[in-house]
Amino acid sequence: MNIKLRVGEKVKCSLTGEYYEAYIPRPLPPIPSLELEEIYPLLDQANIALGRLEGMSLILPNPSLFLYMYVRKEAVLSSQIEGTQSTLSDLLLYENNEVPGVPLDDVTEVSSYVAAMDHGLNRLKEGFPLCLRLIKEIHAILLSKGRGKDMQPGEFRRIQNRIGGTKASNAKFVPPPPEKLQECLNLFELFLHDEKHKLPVLIKAALVHHQFETIHPFLDGNGRVGRLLITLILFAEKALSLPLLYLSLYFKTNHQLYYDQLQHVRETGDWEEWIKFFLNGIIQTSSQATETAKSILTLFEQDRLKIEQVGKASASMLIVHNYLQKSPINDTATLVKKCNITLPTVLRSLENLEKLGIVREITGKERNRIFAYSSYITILDKGIETEQII
Repeated sequence: MNIKLRVGEKVKCSLTGEYYEAYIPRPLPPIPSLELEEIYPLLDQANIALGRLEGMSLILPNPSLFLYMYVRKEAVLSSQIEGTQSTLSDLLLYENNEVPGVPLDDVTEVSSYVAAMDHGLNRLKEGFPLCLRLIKEIHAILLSKGRGKDMQPGEFRRIQNRIGGTKASNAKFVPPPPEKLQECLNLFELFLHDEKHKLPVLIKAALVHHQFETIHPFLDGNGRVGRLLITLILFAEKALSLPLLYLSLYFKTNHQLYYDQLQHVRETGDWEEWIKFFLNGIIQTSSQATETAKSILTLFEQDRLKIEQVGKASASMLIVHNYLQKSPINDTATLVKKCNITLPTVLRSLENLEKLGIVREITGKERNRIFAYSSYITILDKGIETEQII
């Protein structure tokens, strides 16, 4: 099989007297067809791991709580890959109308990622197809605030962009030129709706993510939208009933290999190696998400048992504890409002929860104090380091 036939076309372009080569990918699915014999064992493992995660979501007493926090972890990780310094705690403080410990633009971008993800999932639930229009809607929300608001939110680019380098002629990679962009996108959308080839959904997701990153249709936000597409495809194709799988931690941990694999396909046509890399990510990420869910379940149960042993005060403590499971960083005023109990009762409950080691006060102030469900955040924080990747 001559996989070189899958390599896209390089076209010579010029911009203000500067000459460079841009890359136009071949349409999906790859031709010659994928050699799946060596991939099937890995695909089976990935489907089993995904099935375990799906099963775990069915036994969670309140899957929406886990989903609420896990989506925010993904938003932080995906944004960190683009260079933001925001942590999960920063995002939670921001959502609680408190000042985070990083530049406001950073945490605003992360918050916009959550909003973009929610919009995409809600549209799919309404029956709207995964298409170019929805991708543009998601992008518009993603770049609505923060540093990307001047980068044509919701619009495909009309100028040449690049990856790396100081200009197109010395860039690591140059996506299709503007005059070829819409043609590439139309073919991309046809594959999104392709019923003819019936590829396994995980392989389809691998192909779609790679093709989107290669086309690079926006001036900014391509990486974040491309990572979101993975989850949206799995959700749209009913591979998951809840959007619990996100590959940003895997891509962040293996960032150099990830970029190398993307480029390897463009240079050689070797889609099979990329698919193996992608499926390993599905296996690792599904297993990690399953273990995270188990750890959170165990923590909630252990802390509930601690609280119940307190005696008379346990009733109000359990109310506060239940709310902290949904929103693990809160001030006393919010807890009074959300838990529908008095300020003295909230303060006594927090004092008792602090004695049990379940919450801790994080401001050091006498007034306007903020409490965090520390162990819960620690579980979710695994893998989130505030280092700039690229």
